[in-house]
Amino acid sequence: MRSTHFLLALSLCATAMPVFAADPVGIVTVPVVSPERGKDLSVTVWYPAAEGGSDTLVGDNRIFTGAPARRDAPLLRGHFPLVLISHGSGSRAEGMAWIAAQLAEKGFIVAGPDHPGTTSGDSTPIATPRIWERTQDLTNIITAMTTSPKWQLAIDPGKIGVLGFSLGGSTGLELIGARADLPTYADYCDQNTQMMDCQWFAGGFGFVDGKRVASPVVHLRDFDKAHFEQSNFDPRIASAVLVDPGLATSFQADSLRAIRVPTTIINLGSPGGVPVAVYSYKLSAEIPGAHYHQIPGANHFSFLPVCKPGAQDLLSELGDVDPICDGKGLRDRAEVHLDAANLIIEAFEATLK
Repeated sequence: MRSTHFLLALSLCATAMPVFAADPVGIVTVPVVSPERGKDLSVTVWYPAAEGGSDTLVGDNRIFTGAPARRDAPLLRGHFPLVLISHGSGSRAEGMAWIAAQLAEKGFIVAGPDHPGTTSGDSTPIATPRIWERTQDLTNIITAMTTSPKWQLAIDPGKIGVLGFSLGGSTGLELIGARADLPTYADYCDQNTQMMDCQWFAGGFGFVDGKRVASPVVHLRDFDKAHFEQSNFDPRIASAVLVDPGLATSFQADSLRAIRVPTTIINLGSPGGVPVAVYSYKLSAEIPGAHYHQIPGANHFSFLPVCKPGAQDLLSELGDVDPICDGKGLRDRAEVHLDAANLIIEAFEATLK
């Protein structure tokens, strides 16, 4: 399920920077070699920091409120678990800054890429189902960071987790052994044409270099079945937290039953109100020992950063049809974030520390 495909130039338009006290969270952007992509990945890393660096707000723009961190601050001495984050389709790693910063404050190193082909301003329907490309991105980051002279002494290679949202949730599931079934996913879209992911495949447009472009309609039954259904298991992942995972109806039950990684799955929404695209109660019941939670008074967009006043009006004026910042009938997004952060941090502290 896509989270949004409209946050293009808006995500690049930072607002005026306030002055705030030194923060214990450092942030740096690093390149990671990706032979499969044919170019380096842009990877954002949050980490426990010592004094130094410069104040910044990560992900702050005309729509969203950023999360404070210290750019290029020294890495705090120590040995820390690593958590990989995977953003939703049409978003970017900065869209998860609010939770990444909290994890870093708790003593985790957090790293996430802007997945090419499914990130803000670089997102097309044909690239969206290529889940194997996203899993390879995270696998490459693990390899790079656990062998890097800068990071390897700070990372405990036996304590690596993944936090995924929406399509990133699918990515995390695949990394711990789940395998999607293409005919089942095609059936889901045939039966649920109103779901945002299915509308995206049928829309005939995408975004390249920040501009809307024509893009082929995706016919799922003609898609690359071998790659879509391949195993993307990475045995280095020791814990997974998955929020509103996409493809929720389409994972092979035997692959779910074979998962041995501690797994927490969170759905955003009150009972009966979670869209079929991401409703994961049945999925979680197939995973041995998995913990399932729902956060009431929320919706899929509640995991995005806190919106600024007037953001939804601005989005509407610019032609975005998704209610990204429409909080009518919902709890305050900051409250939802508090609930989500408590569940996420509790899960990783129980399994990686």
